Amino acid sequence: MRFGFKTSQQNTTWADMLAVWREADDIEIFESGWNFDHFYPIFSDSTGPCLEGWITLTALAQATRRLRMGTLVTGIHYRHPAVLANMVSTLDIVSDGRLELGIGAGWNEEESGAYGLELGSVRDRSDRFEEACEVLVGLLSQETTTFQGKFYELAEARNEPKGPQRPHPPICIGGSGEKRTLRTTARFAQHWNFVGGTPEEFARKRDVLHAHCADIGRDPREITLSSHVRLGEDGAFGPVVDQIAGLAAEGLDLAIVYLPTPHTPKILAPLAEALAPLA
Repeated sequence: MRFGFKTSQQNTTWADMLAVWREADDIEIFESGWNFDHFYPIFSDSTGPCLEGWITLTALAQATRRLRMGTLVTGIHYRHPAVLANMVSTLDIVSDGRLELGIGAGWNEEESGAYGLELGSVRDRSDRFEEACEVLVGLLSQETTTFQGKFYELAEARNEPKGPQRPHPPICIGGSGEKRTLRTTARFAQHWNFVGGTPEEFARKRDVLHAHCADIGRDPREITLSSHVRLGEDGAFGPVVDQIAGLAAEGLDLAIVYLPTPHTPKILAPLAEALAPLA
């Protein structure tokens, strides 16, 4: 079992979040750090403070030396995929090849509506997401990309310079939609993130993903399987360890521990000690 951690940029300070990442960078059991891509806090008071995800991640790349990193996940409708591809390549360079590209179809109606960003129907989100994946892969791996779809059109578009990871940074798709999201994951992703839940729920989604892989002749072992595992505000490690053990029995590769706010680096060493028997 491998381990990562996640800090959300809501209801926290830059100094506290930075301290967590710097501490984690020195604790070997944590292979990756993640943030989220929202403009409003989620699952709490949405009027509170929330730092932007990609700017934050770029700063964290300069403050760390070892951790792999990514947003978990970027709603694709927040940025045109051509703009996002340029951001990805640049941050892959800035981080010395430590970036993972976390993307999803988008879901947050409140912030989308407030900013005038069209979220669309569930079908539109899935169609747009699939197009965006094609655009991103093209721009991140090819000299030029020409694409004509319902949502995006590109004409011999370039993205230079590209990052050190080839053919492109690993793509992590977050979501559990069985008909579309997991099918798109089978086509494009090197990493699938389960938002979190019981081992039984994870196993069902895993089997659906593997069936989509079989349909297109892809080896499912090429796709890392991860899950959020939430550490409660009480800081109790027992439930986290038990949940990870259950998910591991169903084939989980990477447990990403979602840290509570307010962030504190003091929690990381005892958390690492609690996770060590599962490694």
